[in-house]
Amino acid sequence: MNISQTTTSLTASRPATTKPRVGFLGTGWIGQNRLKAIANTKLVEIAAVADANDKTLEQAHKLAPTGIACSSLDELLACDLDAVVIATPSASHAREAIAVLEAGKAAFVQKPLGRTAAETADVIAAAERNDRLLGVDFSYRATEGLEAIRRMIAGGELGRVFAVDLVFHNAYGPDKAWYYDRSLSGGGCVIDLGVHLVDTALWCLGFPDVCSVHGRLFRNGVALARGSDEVEDFAIADIDLAGDARVSLSCSWNAHAGKDAEISARFHGSDGSALWRNIDGSFFDFATERHQGTNRAIVGEERSDWSGGMASCFARRLSQGCSFDPDIRHALAVADVLDRIYGRS
Repeated sequence: MNISQTTTSLTASRPATTKPRVGFLGTGWIGQNRLKAIANTKLVEIAAVADANDKTLEQAHKLAPTGIACSSLDELLACDLDAVVIATPSASHAREAIAVLEAGKAAFVQKPLGRTAAETADVIAAAERNDRLLGVDFSYRATEGLEAIRRMIAGGELGRVFAVDLVFHNAYGPDKAWYYDRSLSGGGCVIDLGVHLVDTALWCLGFPDVCSVHGRLFRNGVALARGSDEVEDFAIADIDLAGDARVSLSCSWNAHAGKDAEISARFHGSDGSALWRNIDGSFFDFATERHQGTNRAIVGEERSDWSGGMASCFARRLSQGCSFDPDIRHALAVADVLDRIYGRS
């Protein structure tokens, strides 16, 4: 793609439209997936795409041919935009999100929002300071099963939830080198997979206070010392919550799982339990069950593509206004738990 030909209209006047104008920074597989999801809402205009990689940029531009193609964040921010979706490597999420927010634009960021709780807090502070909408892609919130369990818990159907068991074992590992550099990724399987587990537990339970966190990290079967610079490929953690509930989680890369992935969340209550689990090792197909004694009821199965659901939610919220949403502060609670698993606090 001849980038110089596609950026000549950076300062062109905004077309007559009431739809928010959205740009995309990072146009790899995830970026393109979220672009499609947001475009399908028909609530926003895809006004620009940006990536340093010409190949993925060209692919994204084909999905949004009327948008401006850019090669950098600076070029993207020069466009007339209301929001930017960030799907770049983790090391740059916080810096790029802050730049977007300081430029007066809303931001939707792939997880993690920051590599540490401190970075996450800085991004949230920038959003609040500039009164701009900020979202993070905790994608499993978009599954029907977890939403159903969240409603069960809120409605008291399980009684008092006193324990949660969470699992995410991936039989594969990331294929990009930056994942294995802690300075770039912030960590290994915990910040990649465990972040979803922590958010799932806290979100479904209504974000109770976290009392204590104990984690153990491993690499190639060997326990890592506290503060190690090595990136973990297996982790276990116990999280004690206000009200005497305990969350136990385990996650891994390159797991001996006997299938592509093992993903589940089980909520134990005084009046019953609820289980959300993947089907036949799938990363995308899930079943939700409710258990009472020996009785098991299937709440539902989902085999649709929900992966862009949170991006779609962001588009709907953006269409109603760009102002700061205080719910994003919950992302800091998740980041704080990760810091404590890593021994950073």
